[in-house]
Amino acid sequence: MLKYDPLACLPSSEELPDSDDTPVDNELQDLIPGLLKAILAMAWPERMDWFFGVDMGIYYDPDLPAIVPDGFLSLGVERFYDENLRPSYVLWEEKKLPILVLEVVSKTYRGEYSTKKAEYARLGILYYVVYNPFRRRKPRLEVYKLVNNTYELHDDNPVLLPEIGLGIGIERGTYLGIPREWMYWYNQQGQRLLTSEEKEKLAEQKAQKAEQKAQKAQQETQLLPGLARLKPY
Repeated sequence: MLKYDPLACLPSSEELPDSDDTPVDNELQDLIPGLLKAILAMAWPERMDWFFGVDMGIYYDPDLPAIVPDGFLSLGVERFYDENLRPSYVLWEEKKLPILVLEVVSKTYRGEYSTKKAEYARLGILYYVVYNPFRRRKPRLEVYKLVNNTYELHDDNPVLLPEIGLGIGIERGTYLGIPREWMYWYNQQGQRLLTSEEKEKLAEQKAQKAEQKAQKAQQETQLLPGLARLKPY
C-alpha cells in the first residue's frame, strides 16, 4: 500500500533560498540581535533546546517568500543540527513557531508598526519586540504580547517574558567598544545579564582585588616579627 507523506513533497531548508538579497540599512539591525544571541549563549550554555536567528528567513508557506526579522527566538528546537548550521528556519521542518521576533527600525520604515506587526500576529508569534532608536517622544522599545489574536503593548522597561523565563529591556552600556543604548536580557528579578566583555572586566577586577588583599596580608606578615621586637617605653 502506497503511503503518502505530505512533508516529503515540501522543499527542505537546503533547497530554499537562504537570503532575500536585501542588505540591512542600519548597523544596529545586526549588532543588537547579535548581542542578544551572544548573551543567551552565556546564560544557557548547557541548554540545547533553543535557537536565536539573526537576519534569517522564516519560511511558513512553501509558495511564499520567507519573512526575515532582524532577530527571533525559538524554544523547544535543536540549537544546531550539524557544523553547517541552519541555512534558514523552515516551519514544516522545525514544527515550532518562534516565540519572539525582533525588529530594529531604520530611518526608512519597513512596516514594523503595520504590515509586519499584522503578519506576525497572523502567524501566532507570542512576542513582537520593536526597537526604534530614532524616537524622541514615544517609547523607543515596545514589547507586544499576543492575546486573543491581538497584540497588546507592554511598555515597561524591562518587560518580563514568563514563557521565556527572562526579561528584555534597554539601557546604556558598552558593546564592542561602542557606548550607547543597547538591548539586553534580564533575569526574573530584573537584574541585567552581563555581556562577555563585562564578565571579563568583572573577573579582572576581582582578580586585582584578590591580589591586592594577598599583598597586604603578606606585608602585614612581614611586619609582625619587627613589631614583636619593639619594647614599650
